[in-house]
Amino acid sequence: MLMTDYAPGTFGWVDYAATDLDQAKKFYGELFGWSVDGGGATASGEPYVMARFHDQDVGGLMAMPAEQQQMGVPPHWNSYVCVADVDAAAVRARELGGQVHAGPMDLPEAGRIAVVADPTGAIFHLWTPSDSVGGVLVNEPSAFCWNELYTNDLDAAERFYTALFGWNSKRATSSEGTPLVELYNGDRPAATMMAIQPEWGPMPSVWGVYFAVASIEAAAERAKELGGTVVLEPRDIPPGRFAVIQDPQGGSFSVIQLKA
Repeated sequence: MLMTDYAPGTFGWVDYAATDLDQAKKFYGELFGWSVDGGGATASGEPYVMARFHDQDVGGLMAMPAEQQQMGVPPHWNSYVCVADVDAAAVRARELGGQVHAGPMDLPEAGRIAVVADPTGAIFHLWTPSDSVGGVLVNEPSAFCWNELYTNDLDAAERFYTALFGWNSKRATSSEGTPLVELYNGDRPAATMMAIQPEWGPMPSVWGVYFAVASIEAAAERAKELGGTVVLEPRDIPPGRFAVIQDPQGGSFSVIQLKA
């Protein structure tokens, strides 16, 4: 699916903060067939590379600032929610118990962003695009297709996000019986939130990213060949067949072979 814009309240971009940018370019480029040549810079001057598939923007890869690495911040995928007014959304996030860690600030050609933590500690980005559409190719193999929050307080997260973005919510359970919340931006699915389970071990609240693939088994095997780890082996869920992968630097993401 090719996108020309995103309605407010829609996830429109993902990017990866790497401790080793060259390694990330090699792993994700070879896993998904992305072109990761060229590049620019973040607001703090760190290298930033656009990832493209079939000449369409699908995400970004950037070098994590040294101060974050010194603080022990692990490599991670970032999720961006489009909003009409970043400044107003940042103020509202604070009112609802969130924290604004960076911004609001302007990024050349990209738009205006703010980095926010929800009341459970999960980090996400508020974003009003300018010259950049965001993810041009989505919901197809080698492109991102879904965002899911894993949280230690499902009730608090539901209150925060429904109030911040005007999302509608519906309680449900996963195929394995884990409590979750389905979120809708109007009538369209926006995201899901899932309660972190004790058997998952100690884990902070975090937004996860899903990438579509043509074959889940092939993607899992290729990730292993490239030095990654399959944390959760391929299994069936209602939208398709998915797996959880950790890249060589420790960053986690999910891949899914979607049903039609």
